[in-house]
Amino acid sequence: MGTNQHLARSIAAIRAEGGIDLGNGEMLVPDPVLLGRSKDRLQPLAERFGIERISTSLEECLANAGDTIYFDAQTTGRRVEAVRKAIVAGKHVYCEKPIAPSLDAALSLARLARQHQVKSGVVQDKLFLPGMRKLKRLIDSGFFGRILAVRGEFGYWVFEGDWQPAQRPSWNYRKEEDGGIILDMFCHWRYVLDHLFGAVRSVSCLGVTHIPERFDERGARYAATADDTAFGCFELAGGVVAQMNSSWATRVYRDELFVLQVDGTLGSAVAGLRGCKTQHRVSTPRPVWNPDVENTHDFRADWQNVPDNTEWANAFRVQWEMFLRHVALDAPFPHDLLEGARGVQLAELGLESSRERRWLNVPELAL
Repeated sequence: MGTNQHLARSIAAIRAEGGIDLGNGEMLVPDPVLLGRSKDRLQPLAERFGIERISTSLEECLANAGDTIYFDAQTTGRRVEAVRKAIVAGKHVYCEKPIAPSLDAALSLARLARQHQVKSGVVQDKLFLPGMRKLKRLIDSGFFGRILAVRGEFGYWVFEGDWQPAQRPSWNYRKEEDGGIILDMFCHWRYVLDHLFGAVRSVSCLGVTHIPERFDERGARYAATADDTAFGCFELAGGVVAQMNSSWATRVYRDELFVLQVDGTLGSAVAGLRGCKTQHRVSTPRPVWNPDVENTHDFRADWQNVPDNTEWANAFRVQWEMFLRHVALDAPFPHDLLEGARGVQLAELGLESSRERRWLNVPELAL
């Protein structure tokens, strides 16, 4: 994620195009330092993208007054301490999610950023995907009428690691290393639901570990102690009901890896990562339930594609440019550390709901 989305398709792409036009006759060109644990891995990346500086010392990087932003794409367990050090050093911080393994730790970072008067941002990339932006266009236009329900399906089969290598790192399946699909994906579902359909008011969740044993990067068998599948139900402000299924133990039978169906009184839409299709009230067919007769109706043919009507930039780059403008020009940027804490809050409540088998209210968060 750090190499492909944040470096190659965001920072390096911005640099290759001469920077960001600030609209005042100036161009903002990021001057990055690649920070990691291994110079042998950093150096080829730096050479590939024309970056002059690499480091294995967070403290040395934070001591450089000329570097004003710290970005963190580490594993969740390493993130809190590094972000805390950056805030204390007076750096603006931008980071991947989850921002912390617990709500208390997440709120402590948000409070610390406010105390030190630094700007903060959290990656909330799905809001900027073409499919979600088309969906937002439909919502803003009033296409749906009153929105009734939202149903999301996300996931794919992650190989166990024995006869085929796993597509995800082994720590994702160890609870003791802050793994698990609830902590991972509920942070996404929080901002998607909050920003598109209404604030999440309550949650019911069932987390399951379908694959109890996997094989790590060295081929060693290990116990999968974290949930790999989550069935979530959410009540939203305004009466909308949302269901979100997330799984690393499912095989894909849908157009994209993530599909979101929205049903309203005047129409429905199905949005993915890039595409979006609609069916209006006046063009809705009249299905008849008869299991004794073969169905000959092509239901997919009744849906219309929402046109692009524009060129969609990479979702991660869009948000990077927003955050850089936020730092340079104080342009609005709502996705701060408190927003990130809301995602961790929902994940924490989802885990509690799964343990206790009950609905839980989602309290308002404030600093």
